Amino acid sequence: MTRPPADSIDANDDADGTVGNGGGKITRKVVLAAALGIIDRDGVDALSMRRLARALDRDPMIVYRHAPNKAALLDGVAETVLAQLKVDPTDPDWVAQLRTVAREYRSLALTHPRVVPLLVTRPLATPLALRPQGTLRPLEDILTLLTTAGFSPPAALHIYRALFGFLHGHILDELQELIDNPAETDDLLRLGLHRLPIDQFPLLRSLAPVLATYDGATELERGLDILLAGLTTTLNPPNQTPPREAQPPTG
Repeated sequence: MTRPPADSIDANDDADGTVGNGGGKITRKVVLAAALGIIDRDGVDALSMRRLARALDRDPMIVYRHAPNKAALLDGVAETVLAQLKVDPTDPDWVAQLRTVAREYRSLALTHPRVVPLLVTRPLATPLALRPQGTLRPLEDILTLLTTAGFSPPAALHIYRALFGFLHGHILDELQELIDNPAETDDLLRLGLHRLPIDQFPLLRSLAPVLATYDGATELERGLDILLAGLTTTLNPPNQTPPREAQPPTG
């Protein structure tokens, strides 16, 4: 039997071994799950091969069999999270499917906020063809979805880049919406905006009530409305008629 590539997550990987206390089988899936757990708790900088080996209660050399270095380990963690992002390339409504993908991607990011830097930056550090196959699956499925809808492959790639560029920016914005003083009832004081000179930042200070009621889910939907409406208007597949509301007014 041919063994699956070391850089790809196998959904059938045997991961039923227990971790710790010297018992159970250690597989790549188990190693990556333990690494993800460390990052979820303490962040990327807290992950090391030695700490991971301690978490698994194994000799570090066993860890190196599944991830030759920390870079490969980080790629694997990103792959583990992205493997949970499901795209239905057969959906006849490409706009609805992309909206669903965006919502699920945001949900994953909020579940694993300390992994977000990996999702945004790890692909930039690795040539496309050398990335773990699991990280490329959403791209391939979205390209299939869009080309099936009638877009040319270059147009489909443009839509993918626009969507995930927007998603990464939105998620990073949402995760940094920190409250300076949660117990304060006055929005200006609660956000710490009172420290800004009113003569230099009048508009920003005036937006305190809006900033204090930030709703990530609502902001995501508003952004998707703008993005998808624009894409539908400018890149509509040649075999489809633009939706009525997207057509320019006549006369």
